[in-house]
Amino acid sequence: MDARHRIAGVALISAALAAYGCASGSSTPGPARATPTPSATSTPSAPPAGTVTEYALAPESFPWGIAAGPDGNLWFTEEITNKIAKMTTSGAITEYSLPTIAAAPLGIAPGPDGNLWFVENGANQIGKITTSGVISEYPTLTANSRPAAIVAGPDGNLWFTESNGDRIGKITTGGTMTEYLIGSGSYYASGIAAGSDGNLWFTYGIVSGNAFVGKMTTSGAVTSYALPDTSVALYITAGSDGNLWFTVYGDSKIGKITTAGAITEYASVASGPAGITSGPGGLWFASQGSGSIAQTTLSGTITSYPLPSATSNPVGIVTGPDGSLWFTEYGGNKIGKIVP
Repeated sequence: MDARHRIAGVALISAALAAYGCASGSSTPGPARATPTPSATSTPSAPPAGTVTEYALAPESFPWGIAAGPDGNLWFTEEITNKIAKMTTSGAITEYSLPTIAAAPLGIAPGPDGNLWFVENGANQIGKITTSGVISEYPTLTANSRPAAIVAGPDGNLWFTESNGDRIGKITTGGTMTEYLIGSGSYYASGIAAGSDGNLWFTYGIVSGNAFVGKMTTSGAVTSYALPDTSVALYITAGSDGNLWFTVYGDSKIGKITTAGAITEYASVASGPAGITSGPGGLWFASQGSGSIAQTTLSGTITSYPLPSATSNPVGIVTGPDGSLWFTEYGGNKIGKIVP
């Protein structure tokens, strides 16, 4: 994989049965009536942790990013079929074709304006789609910037990485764009997340091999933290512990960085970790190399759940409105969910 280019649930239903005895309406008391005993009913049991359900997409859809929308649906990108799609938690899919040919949509995130925002890696644009399917597109300021990931920032704007532009970009919900240099060098940026400290945190690397986590203030000031890895760091997310958690693809590690810059890494039993999200019990991530979804506790204990196909190549992952973890299967052309 080219690091510069790519890098439903069972509801529990409980029923209560009540039976009432009635007295006769006459003035003479009738015989006593016994209260019927309710018949036993069974409540559906919840599926065990790790139970996977998959929903097939059209061939060669190659789904990449996925996000939970404000409408209670899951929204995801289809890189090759060039579409943005939404899926209900029961699996019903609606697709919207992008106006630009070969736009190659990748990362997607909910915006503060109630819309979904996404990057077009092939068209060098930032896209917006309303929950009713109306699409707008905005060119990046730097040619051939190849935007990769996007997130809503603490300042009410959307922030995105450029995998070929040496920059982090910002776009207002009205479409005004600003870009900030990461530094002087040939950098490629990958994942991005809003931190608990009010800054943007992102993963990036130098073409020569060094990997970093970067912190950017909303005014564009950058602080870099070198990782003890030469492998590319891919995705990053905010954890419930106030730290930032990230994936190191080639070295198969999960990393944690405090807002003060202290780094801890944990070897993953699932190879090739990619997308990562906060979820029940800690963090959940997609492992492309092993075709699995895995969970790490906040102390670094990792449990892996293999998918039905080892070549499913999961990439994006998010906690859904139903409490399940939803993920994209880039190699399997499916959307999956797993019970935490």
